[in-house]
Amino acid sequence: MLSNYNMTLFEYISLFVAILFIILYNIWRRNKNVLIPNWPIIGMLPSILHNQSHIHDFVTSVLKHHGGTFLFKGPWFTNIANFILTSDPMNVHHITSKNFINYGKGSDFHEIFEILGGGIFNLDSNEWKQERTLLHSLLKRKSFEIFLQQNTQKKLEDCLLPFLDHAYKGVQVIDLQDILERFTFDIACTFLFGLDPNCLDPYKFNELSDISYVKAVSEMEDLILSRHYIPKCIWKLQRWLGIGQEKKGKVAKENIHQFLNKCETYIKVDEDADESHSCLLKELMKEGIGKRGKTEKYIRDTALNLLVAGNGTISSGLSWFFWLVSTHPTVEAKIIQEIKDNYFTQEENSITDLRVEELDKLVYLHGAICEALRLYSPVSFEHKCAMNSDILPSGDHVSPNTKLIYSLYAMGRMEEIWGDDCMEFKPERWISEKGQIIHVPSYKFIAFNAGPRSCIGKDISLVQMKMVAVAMLWKFHIHVVEGHSVIPRVSVILRMEHGLKVNVSKRSI
Repeated sequence: MLSNYNMTLFEYISLFVAILFIILYNIWRRNKNVLIPNWPIIGMLPSILHNQSHIHDFVTSVLKHHGGTFLFKGPWFTNIANFILTSDPMNVHHITSKNFINYGKGSDFHEIFEILGGGIFNLDSNEWKQERTLLHSLLKRKSFEIFLQQNTQKKLEDCLLPFLDHAYKGVQVIDLQDILERFTFDIACTFLFGLDPNCLDPYKFNELSDISYVKAVSEMEDLILSRHYIPKCIWKLQRWLGIGQEKKGKVAKENIHQFLNKCETYIKVDEDADESHSCLLKELMKEGIGKRGKTEKYIRDTALNLLVAGNGTISSGLSWFFWLVSTHPTVEAKIIQEIKDNYFTQEENSITDLRVEELDKLVYLHGAICEALRLYSPVSFEHKCAMNSDILPSGDHVSPNTKLIYSLYAMGRMEEIWGDDCMEFKPERWISEKGQIIHVPSYKFIAFNAGPRSCIGKDISLVQMKMVAVAMLWKFHIHVVEGHSVIPRVSVILRMEHGLKVNVSKRSI
């Protein structure tokens, strides 16, 4: 009778499910103690998706577990191919400097970051060299350095400090991250375009609302990150259908381009103004369109790249700095004492001089800012692609077209780099016994990247952060709201997921 028995479709499906269950169960048993198991077909992607909400700390744990370098295996038949993840400083030094010529952006990079257009972030080879040389020559001009410092000082005195004074008098909770983002956006726009959009208006203390073009920057960054772990076929389908993160990214791009068009129009109307009204984009137009055969699209893309670089990174660094200082009273007291001992003359308890020469005296403040950037680097990871096969210093083999991602967030938490106290906020690690700043190689302290592609705005960024830190800490004490959760947001720029909710009080010196 059994010889005449034919299985039904339902029984075939049931048998297949049972066999599949047994296979997956056995794989699970073998991998249950593995931090990031490699599944058939879907690879290691489930672990990434499961830990997405705290991806930076998860990646740090994986790298520590695997000695600093790890081969991630992506799902079959998708653009999320195998890639190497590392926090080994010798590997980073090799990728960014010693064998720099072998590591570029790669084809996927341009697709993932296409929202930034043809600016310096997306350039490689000779185009990148020419663009970097031009921007470096402009940013190093003494006139621009003075213009940025004067502009920052003016915005501090006219906007940020009065705004915080209103918050103190009104005993109101404010989101300091949002306030700093508006403040740095205004400064970046004035520096780039000669136009102050006045996103932080102290006279509209109770009327702050979302500004589409400010919010657009972070929304574009969210889109860029999502394209790193969502299969290309899916995010391209979302873009075609106009749904999900791709829809938000498209709207954000339209909002920021509308704003940039207004800025370009403003510059053209103001092009006959004297040099005292100059700005970086005006100089780019002189050097770019006509002389270099560049188009208006080039100007807009370059402006967007510089706006992204000069806004979110600085506000992110300052937000983490103020949170760390506010939760470490001893550090705060030392910074205040250093200002009192070495820096300013006092007039009505206010700061009257924020020159670079004076800022350089504040060694402990410099250490505190570097510590904040070490633990919470504004750019949390960097993405490279190998052109030819290679061997990393760690001994790992790199095949042609292999992606490599080095985690700046994880590198700040490695005992091998910073010692057993790497998780402590300790400005003293940056100061020698003679009271001088200790130089740490850029491939270890990676906040400003390393090698030929290191940040050309490093010096002016540090000056701006110091100016804001001194002005705010001298006048105000920052109190984080009790119970407020401070965790990293999952984005390209390391913002705080829930903002930084604080009260401010006047400091009595």
